[in-house]
Amino acid sequence: MTTATPTAPDRPFRMGGFSTLTEALDFAAQGPTGINLYGLRGELVEALTYGKLRERARAMAARLLALGLRPGDRVGLVADTDADFVTAFFACQYARITPAPLPLPAPLGGREAYVEQIGRMLASASAAAVFGPETLLPWLADAAATAGTKTAMTVADLPEAPDAELPEPIAEDPCYVQFSSGSTRNPTGVLCTHAALMANALAATRDGLQVRPEDRAISWLPLYHDMGLVGFMLMPLSVQMSIDLMPTGAFVRRPLLWLDLMSKNAATISYSPSFGYELCAKRGDGSREGLDLSKWRIAGCGGDMVRPGPLTAFAERYAAAGFKASAFVASYGMAEATLALTMSPLDRGLIFDTVDVTRMENDGVVVPGAGERARAFVRCGPIFQDHELEVRDEDGKPVAERQVGRIFVRGPSLMREYYGDPQATAAVLGRDGWLDTGDLGYLADGQITPTGRAKDLILLNGRNVWPQDLEWTAESEVERLRSGDVAAFSVDGDAGEQLVVLVQTRSSDPEVRRALVEDVAAVLRARHGVEARVELVGHNTLPQTSSGKLSRSKARALFLGGAFKQEVPA
Repeated sequence: MTTATPTAPDRPFRMGGFSTLTEALDFAAQGPTGINLYGLRGELVEALTYGKLRERARAMAARLLALGLRPGDRVGLVADTDADFVTAFFACQYARITPAPLPLPAPLGGREAYVEQIGRMLASASAAAVFGPETLLPWLADAAATAGTKTAMTVADLPEAPDAELPEPIAEDPCYVQFSSGSTRNPTGVLCTHAALMANALAATRDGLQVRPEDRAISWLPLYHDMGLVGFMLMPLSVQMSIDLMPTGAFVRRPLLWLDLMSKNAATISYSPSFGYELCAKRGDGSREGLDLSKWRIAGCGGDMVRPGPLTAFAERYAAAGFKASAFVASYGMAEATLALTMSPLDRGLIFDTVDVTRMENDGVVVPGAGERARAFVRCGPIFQDHELEVRDEDGKPVAERQVGRIFVRGPSLMREYYGDPQATAAVLGRDGWLDTGDLGYLADGQITPTGRAKDLILLNGRNVWPQDLEWTAESEVERLRSGDVAAFSVDGDAGEQLVVLVQTRSSDPEVRRALVEDVAAVLRARHGVEARVELVGHNTLPQTSSGKLSRSKARALFLGGAFKQEVPA
């Protein structure tokens, strides 16, 4: 019977000081902890101690080199939550080969779309090979052919190789190429070095999470996304922590498996976007027999805008199982900074600013608000030690606290570049080391509060309207809508900017559809004073990013391209 690796509070414990990921694994291999891989039904499939992982990774590194790959090459790895991906990722590190984690096919996606997506990613990374599961090999071979990638195979089919002396990675070597989303025509891969990864891991585990020897992590997040890969495979390893990983598909089918496994293994650290907590709040509560969430000391929120409503509902429903609302930790970060840049103070839960939306829309000033034109934003904490953060105006000058502006960051966690795209790199990363995040937000008491993406901001009659405000209003006040059912953006019209709101519907009844359009338009008119062109689209048709959040830019592009025309009600 397979047994999970222990939490082991008495393990050899070291926080930081590693120059490379391989050095961190070499140290972790001395103890009994490791990575535990679970299946779709929540069963333990394999337990890899860090010692076993190191042994397998070094052996596979020799096989990668025997295939003809060379240090400095890049390879695509389909990031399934299994031992093949985990081992291959670390094998690349020992061979000084740069892996580019790739997504699995979307549940409702077809072969053509997946082949095109993976082909663009392989081409962007100039990949010499791509590895994935046997079932996907025909698709991967087609993608490789379009990208000029020579080899598509499983890691099981790598040639045998004797033990060999492996090249020693250095801190400035590339560690991996991270694609933040595969939805764009020209995907850009964030190139993260060992030095940047180790700097971010140290800052997050020391300053943010304040990791203890008795901590244990659990995650259902996809390993091709930075929060899953870095946050719950690489960072726990950097502090020799045992990790329980379940497939994203298992969570989607049975969200409560996440909580059951957390209870069973007494995990203390886990993260989710807001929708993950929302799903669990809707599917269950703290009365489940034997459910114990009292050890969960860091319930992280990240990957999308932190939404107070779903988190508050989760805390209320699972209080009976020992969950404490004070465990919530709001975070801010991005793949271009490896992962996290800020975390809210521990043991204080969510800290809200309820602000006057009218003032914020009209002049960017953040003042307390109340009533229908008030909105709660969540503070995401101060910038990590050894990093800097500024909020700037349109002229690039820092603004005062409680003034909305564009967020800039600088520090040792930043990417080296968008791989192979110097123009895109120069557009966001200055010679002085400052990164333009593309996010809007404000500082209050030294803590950053993100308010949205600059490119998503809607300008209507001199007002800066945040699309998520419109989306959340519709989803919360129109009875037939759920979280994720609405996308708001602007398009050029004959009379200037026009607001378009796409709404997913599960009904084909003409009267129900007509009422839904009217209800959404009415609530947005009443709550925000805007006139919206409301268009209905099919269930599960709004596009998402790799982290499961709405992609407004893709939704807008699909709309302009006529992809939703067949969904418009008569």
